[in-house]
Amino acid sequence: MDWVRTIVRFVIAALVLMFIGYVVPGFSALSFSTALITALVIAGISYLIELFLGQNASPYAHGVVGFLVSALVIYITQFLVPGLSVSVIGALLASLVIGLIDLFIPTKVR
Repeated sequence: MDWVRTIVRFVIAALVLMFIGYVVPGFSALSFSTALITALVIAGISYLIELFLGQNASPYAHGVVGFLVSALVIYITQFLVPGLSVSVIGALLASLVIGLIDLFIPTKVR
């Protein structure tokens, strides 16, 4: 049942990204398929960051470092996912919104 939990987390992450696209200026509105691909790319980049820099530098780490790394990951993702456009301010705001939503609905996908 772990694979079901992983799929559910990816779907939740994609829905959160779609929501962010509508409420955060500087973050393009996404279709569900683009949001799902974006969630996969963010999870992959996050995994690589944790692999090389340790869990404290992870976008899922708490605090300012996690917030800034999360914003950087979101900004970098736009270059890997067609249809995603994010400004620097949009990435920072998206990181903040994701952090707030993650308090209530865990979207951590690993």
